[in-house]
Amino acid sequence: MSDETTPPAGRRADRTADRLNRQTDIARTAALIADPSRARILKALCDGRALPAGALATEAGVSAPTVSAHLAKLVEGGLITAVRDGRHRYYRLMGPEISTALEALALIAPPLPVTSLRESSVTNALYRSRTCYDHLAGQLGVALMRALLDGDVLTGHDGDGVHRPEQAVRDRPSAYGHDTDYRLTDTGRGRLVAFGVDPDRLPKRRPAIRYCVDWSEHQHHLAGALGAAITARLFDLGWLRYGVSPRVVHLTDTGADGLRQTFGVAVDG
Repeated sequence: MSDETTPPAGRRADRTADRLNRQTDIARTAALIADPSRARILKALCDGRALPAGALATEAGVSAPTVSAHLAKLVEGGLITAVRDGRHRYYRLMGPEISTALEALALIAPPLPVTSLRESSVTNALYRSRTCYDHLAGQLGVALMRALLDGDVLTGHDGDGVHRPEQAVRDRPSAYGHDTDYRLTDTGRGRLVAFGVDPDRLPKRRPAIRYCVDWSEHQHHLAGALGAAITARLFDLGWLRYGVSPRVVHLTDTGADGLRQTFGVAVDG
């Protein structure tokens, strides 16, 4: 795919720094998100994948002309970008900060009523295992983080990755963490290379190791370039597969065995 509108990483960093140093038009962005159809479009893109307009129209429950109008507004507002693959156009979030902002809003938004068995199943699936932009979250994500700490792949914090609100200084649920400095161990480096993830070959445009405070589990899950690389490897191996609902992922039987043997993750598929 060729990217039509995403600025280079350096320009994005400059833009982010500029926004932090001046007043921002929160109301304009909030108005874009406030439309229910556009909110559903953004939620559908929160797993980091690029999706076609047709799939987004289905997810939002609107017609093709209507979704085109919504997508144009979201592109103009800087929340999503369009990418082209041959004659086809796909859409994705402008960056992980959009997903982080949406999850933060979810913490203060009233829950939608669950009116069907399908909605209940999707909610349970999101709690069990989901993507947080391009890395693993939910019960499976925090179980992986805990296993990496227990197995001396990572070190830092108190070794269990639990979020303790009464001790937190800057950390808040559904956001990147700042209170803890997790580090990769020498043992961990070797185990990751054997798994198929080379820490020395991670993209330099983002921090290698970050963590998020998981909104559903109130524990840490691994983010950053390393979290994204491990998640991508899980998909490549067929240990994870996408669900039919946005952001939902499922651990395969092979994946459950593989994660148990490789990292000591004890989670049922």
